[in-house]
Amino acid sequence: MAIHRTALVEPGAEIHPSCEIGPFAVIGPGVKMGPDNVVGAHAVLAGDTTFGRGNRVFPHACIGQIPQDLKWSNEKTRIEIGDQNQFREFCTVHLGTEGGGGVTRIANRCLVMANAHVAHDVQLGERAIVANSVALAGHVVVEEFVGFGGLAAVHQFVRVGKFAYVSGGAMVVMDIAPYCMVQGDRAQVVGLNLVGLQRAGFSDDQLARVKDAYKIVFRGGKPLREAIAQLQAEHGGHAEIDHLVGFLNGVGDRGLTR
Repeated sequence: MAIHRTALVEPGAEIHPSCEIGPFAVIGPGVKMGPDNVVGAHAVLAGDTTFGRGNRVFPHACIGQIPQDLKWSNEKTRIEIGDQNQFREFCTVHLGTEGGGGVTRIANRCLVMANAHVAHDVQLGERAIVANSVALAGHVVVEEFVGFGGLAAVHQFVRVGKFAYVSGGAMVVMDIAPYCMVQGDRAQVVGLNLVGLQRAGFSDDQLARVKDAYKIVFRGGKPLREAIAQLQAEHGGHAEIDHLVGFLNGVGDRGLTR
């Protein structure tokens, strides 16, 4: 195990022998690290925080501190981090809260860039890209393959559907449907993330169905429930449309960005 002589690994921490811990890093007693993780200089890992395999924590990142929630009262909560994620300089990831399910969860192959914030109870899906200085408030749910441009922010309890793209500086206050691009303050839907879908290997038929779904939901002028019914009638049974329908049926009090 390559632990720099100036690093502080507190008793109780579980560190796989293949990990590397850089100078002046601090690893708290509740941290558990699987194989091949790398922790940079001055990084601070605390709380009941579990890392999978092959993650990289860059200098001055801070993961596992208590939530920025005045209701938090020292309850036992945790962070679960999967494999091959990157946490860049000065980013923060906070413990969950009892009222929010108790777990902040980051899946696999996510990139959390410099100064970004992942708040308590956030669920960050596979291969999410959270750019510089993005702020994800508490209880935000981000599905797979979502991208955030720099300085964007997401209101608490909002959901962001898979393959969505949030433009730089956008202020998101309502759910964002899968496959959509949003921008502005307050964020509005401005089109489909076609580049992201093409890169993900969507076929021409799948893209055609997603485009038609977009017209039905966002350009048809119908109330949401009527648009969902039309969507199911015309394109139900296809995985990409069924996922969209399921997401739309889950829209709650925050409402849907349209």
